[in-house]
Amino acid sequence: MEKIFNMTEKEITRYTLLTKVKQKEINQMEASDLLGISDRHFRRLWKNYQKEGVSALISKRRGKPSNNRLPEEIKQEVLALIRGRYIGFGPSLIAEKLLEEQNIKISNETIRIWMIKEGLWKGKKKKGLKLHPQRMRREYLGELIQIDGSPHDWFEGRREKCCLLGFIDDATSRIMHLKFVEAESTEAYFYAFDEYLKKHGRPRIFYCDRYSAFKINKENSCTKTVGLTQIGRALKELEIELVCANSPQAKGRIERLFKTLQDRLVKELTLRKISNIDDANKYLSEYIEKHNNKFSVTATNSENKHRALLPNHKLGEILCYKTQRKLTKNLELSYEGRILQIITERPSYAMRGALVEIVESLKGELYISYQSKKLEYKELLVKDKQGRVLNRKNLNGGTIPPRGGMVA
Repeated sequence: MEKIFNMTEKEITRYTLLTKVKQKEINQMEASDLLGISDRHFRRLWKNYQKEGVSALISKRRGKPSNNRLPEEIKQEVLALIRGRYIGFGPSLIAEKLLEEQNIKISNETIRIWMIKEGLWKGKKKKGLKLHPQRMRREYLGELIQIDGSPHDWFEGRREKCCLLGFIDDATSRIMHLKFVEAESTEAYFYAFDEYLKKHGRPRIFYCDRYSAFKINKENSCTKTVGLTQIGRALKELEIELVCANSPQAKGRIERLFKTLQDRLVKELTLRKISNIDDANKYLSEYIEKHNNKFSVTATNSENKHRALLPNHKLGEILCYKTQRKLTKNLELSYEGRILQIITERPSYAMRGALVEIVESLKGELYISYQSKKLEYKELLVKDKQGRVLNRKNLNGGTIPPRGGMVA
């Protein structure tokens, strides 16, 4: 009996049908129909099989180099670039950069195979299956914008770690805005919102995680603290809904974006020798355009759901810090370790115990408002600073409003 060795499934099928023809179980026309080849081609196979046996069915090219393989000198040139200029790059990004900068066109998979053989890349292990409910994309651009921050070594040790704030559209996967900041904070988001709103307008929904800048998370055994954070209050004034995701998987689009940026954007910054936040932020518009051209999709509906800012939407007076204080009988209040007293032409009994609003801009300018009117005030006393609780920005070198009498 003939031995079957090193045969593919296709070759085994041919061998089985040729054996049946030999044993006269089927004729040649039936066998050619089952193989999906012409009668002439089958007669050629049959003739070679009768002459050489099973070996006639095995490809003569097996074990030999492909006729389409790339020249060895090109392979060595590419490997030299991978070990040098493109060190740390992934196969897909290397393929793009080779075509873009060196005019060398090689498939991602070829580069991946070369890198694995040279010990420059490790194939990813297959992850265990995790099932998450699928959420359909929104239909309109601007209907839902996912936002988040990613602390990371974006400059690969050329400066301290910082944070990248990202805004991605749910319907199209378009990056709408990126901004490098020192740390993820309310102040950083206010600056990013200011740039976003001036460029795109107001989206319907901002979709975020449960970071304390977006949601009050304090809880005790009896009751949950309710209310709005500064960001929640500002977005409410702009008529933008803020929705918090219940899990990282729920906002998977922004999570996957950061995974891509931590590879591609980091390498782009390295190639351009960018080592500071200011230069990086200037480059981001160029990167966003390139990224969106490659990865974004078309929305189901072409209508843009972004809304223009209204005349009463004065961003400087909305994207700021607002807190309430209760005046004493001497028309005094305490704010950030300071005692402030309202200046009036004559004592006003109506304002005793009144709730006033303290508004502090991102530049540190401060004024006190009562019934939509700005009040004059003076500083009476600076409290002992031992154990003082600083606000969201003073700890990182932010400015404290000047002491002394001030007219808002």
